[in-house]
Amino acid sequence: MTNGRQVSLVDTGQTDYRDAESIRRAVIRSLELLNLPSDFFPERARVVLKPNWVKEHDERRPGPDSWEHVVTHPLVIEAVASFAAERLKRGGTVVICDAPQTDSSFRRIREYCGLDAMITRLSMNFPDVSFELLDLRPEEWNAVDGVTVSKTILDGDPLGSTQVSLNEASEFVGYGGEGRLYGASFNMDETNLRHRGTTHEYLLCRTPMEADVFINIPKLKTHKKVGLTCALKNLVGINANKNWLPHHTEGTPDDGGDQFPANTSKARLEHQWMGRIKRFLTENPVWSRLFVPLKKVGRLYFGDTGRVVRSGNWHGNDTCWRMVLDLNKCLLFYNGEGNRRSSPPKYLAVVDGIIGGEGNGPMAPDPVGCGVVIAGTHPLAVDMVAARVMGFDYRRIKLLANAFSMQKLNFVNFTAEDIEILSNCSSWQGPLHQFVSPFSFQPHFGWTGAIEDTVRVTNE
Repeated sequence: MTNGRQVSLVDTGQTDYRDAESIRRAVIRSLELLNLPSDFFPERARVVLKPNWVKEHDERRPGPDSWEHVVTHPLVIEAVASFAAERLKRGGTVVICDAPQTDSSFRRIREYCGLDAMITRLSMNFPDVSFELLDLRPEEWNAVDGVTVSKTILDGDPLGSTQVSLNEASEFVGYGGEGRLYGASFNMDETNLRHRGTTHEYLLCRTPMEADVFINIPKLKTHKKVGLTCALKNLVGINANKNWLPHHTEGTPDDGGDQFPANTSKARLEHQWMGRIKRFLTENPVWSRLFVPLKKVGRLYFGDTGRVVRSGNWHGNDTCWRMVLDLNKCLLFYNGEGNRRSSPPKYLAVVDGIIGGEGNGPMAPDPVGCGVVIAGTHPLAVDMVAARVMGFDYRRIKLLANAFSMQKLNFVNFTAEDIEILSNCSSWQGPLHQFVSPFSFQPHFGWTGAIEDTVRVTNE
């Protein structure tokens, strides 16, 4: 990984995906501005592209026509894949893969996004390069109204999984939420078994961990648990078991939790009620379907998650950012065997910001036509530019601000003031702190008033 202080920000001139050639040229331009070394793509390299395929559609509007603001667009993926394939010498392999949210349908993602046709075009254009499309998940969940009622076993990563023990180097060391961490399912015991004291473990898919070149292709969106999702957060999709990932801490700030923002009578009652149900369903999963009508009744009293803050969906979440930084440590410091790397991997991030997502991200955002592509060789530098583009103040986002002060396995060798923007738009070029974004994203409602750039808001 290069020093990563320079990040390209390209104005595509497009706020939709109708002009495929313009999108392709903009993506290539964003990468050319980085002036990558000639040996960035080794001979016969295995290049792994990791898009954001979190969900097959906007959760509010299921169907084949509501995904462009939710997932990385295939035109951006294809342009990045072509850029890599043109530079691979004597063949090589390009693997396009992700582990989407467990209750999403990879079949529909392939269908809606035309992924099979994309692979066919790439294979025809670059016959000496092998292209692969993978769903890295070991299982897919069937959820009804957010309740998992059944699970289907999948093939998962053909290379298997890798356990990485960060232990003392984890951002969770010294965190006060031990024993109350909540992951991806009702089984909290599994999550807390992997995160206690100085034991902090992650189970990762081996294909991305063994890449000669790792290319992260996230979507520019807001996020309910960390403020924004971009290069750093996109690594959640390289996991082989998402229940090893702490997303929030049960309780309220009064007792060291971040599940709810305030210790109200409703919050206490919901916490007690849900706690009992989670424990029961963990021990008796066959009863899951019966919980669906109970959840509907509970929503009438406690409020809908689209309007009421719960599950750590607010700016006070002190859990999720730690997990995200840990995942980036895993990729940047450990190899496919779970051992420390002798040198960092070659890393790129290319952000699809042509249509971004604001509001209730990452699964139900409102579309924002931005027409930008962001690229860089360091995830934090890229996310810093992304936050600025969105009109957010990085100092008010724990994920970004705390990345500069990691005590162990710190992968940041620059300051915020060192980040420089390279652009095809002359007014955008220069130090990041001088960049004035033409955009002003609406945060998730649990973050409203907490992360916006106050200087800019005042000026406006």
